[in-house]
Amino acid sequence: MGVQRRQFLIQLGAAIGAPLAVQAQDRQAADGPRRIGIVIPFAETDADTIEHLKAFRAELAGRGWQEGRNLQIDYGWCNGNPALITSRARQLAALKPDILVGRSTPVARALAKETQTVPIIFVVVSDPVGDHLVESIARPGGNVTGFTNVEASLGGKWLGLLRDIAPAVKRVAIMFNPTTSPDGGAYYMRLIDRAAATTSMHVTAMKIDDDAGIRSAIETFAQPPDGGLIVLPDILTNSHRHLIIETAARQRLPAIFAFRYIVADGGLASYGVDVTDLYKRAAVYVDRILHGDKVTELPVQAPIKFELAINLKTARSLGLAIPPALLATADEIVE
Repeated sequence: MGVQRRQFLIQLGAAIGAPLAVQAQDRQAADGPRRIGIVIPFAETDADTIEHLKAFRAELAGRGWQEGRNLQIDYGWCNGNPALITSRARQLAALKPDILVGRSTPVARALAKETQTVPIIFVVVSDPVGDHLVESIARPGGNVTGFTNVEASLGGKWLGLLRDIAPAVKRVAIMFNPTTSPDGGAYYMRLIDRAAATTSMHVTAMKIDDDAGIRSAIETFAQPPDGGLIVLPDILTNSHRHLIIETAARQRLPAIFAFRYIVADGGLASYGVDVTDLYKRAAVYVDRILHGDKVTELPVQAPIKFELAINLKTARSLGLAIPPALLATADEIVE
C-alpha cells in the first residue's frame, strides 16, 4: 500500500470515528448558540428561584450546553405581579427562541397563547389537561409539555399534616387567589374536599387577591378557636408568603404550605413537590428537544420527589409539640 493511500485511509477512519458530540459541537459553533426563553412569575432577587435556575443551568451544562458558548438564555421576570405575565411571554416569544420554559399555570397559558410552533416546557403546573395546555398526559398533542406538581393524594397529605401537628384544629381555611390558582381554586378544593370527607374537619375556601385581603381574611378566620390554614401554591400566595407567615403567626394560626423553602422562611410546615427536581427534569427535556426530539414525543410527567419540612421554632411559638414519628420522616427540620 502506498504512503499517500495509507495516509488517506487513516484520515478517513478518523473522520468516521469522530465522537458525535464533537460533530454536534462543530455544528453548534457554525450555527451560533441555541436560545431559550424563560418566564418566571417572581422577582429576579427571589433566593429560591435563583437556586432553582442554578440547578436548571447546571443540568444543562452537564449535558454540554454552556451559556456564552453554545447557549443563550433570556429571562422574563414578573416580580410577583400577574399583570406582567402576558407582556413577558409576548416579549420572549417574539425573540423566536428554540424553546420557551415557564413556571406556573398562568405563565404556561400566556406562552401557549403567544406561539403554537415554539416548543414550550412548563414546570409547577397542576392540571395541564384541565387548563387545556395539552390534550392528554401521555400525548400532549401540540407544542406544550412539562412537569406537574400535584398527585391525587396531596390534599389528604396537607390535611393529615395539619391534624398531626395541631390535633385541636377542626376548621380549615384553604387560602388561594382565584385569578392565579388552577381552575380558580376549584382543582385543589376538589382534592381537599374529598380528603376532608373522611375526617371531622370542616373545610372552607379563603379567597384573597392582595395584601389587605390576606390580612383581613386571616384575622377574621382566626377569631373563633380551633382554626388552621392550608396555603395553596399559586403566584400570589408564593410572592406574599412572608406576609402570610407573619399574619398567621400573629393570630396563632397553624399553617401548612406546599413548598419547603416557605418553611425555611418561617412557615410552620410544608409538604409538596421538590421544585428543584422539576427544573432539573425540565433541563433534560430542553436537551432532548435541542437534539431533535419533538414535543409530541415527550409526555407530561408527574412529580416523583416530595419534601416534608417542619419549623420547630415556629411550632414552639404556637405551643405545638411535633410528634417524634413525624419528625423522623421529615426531609428538613428548621430549628
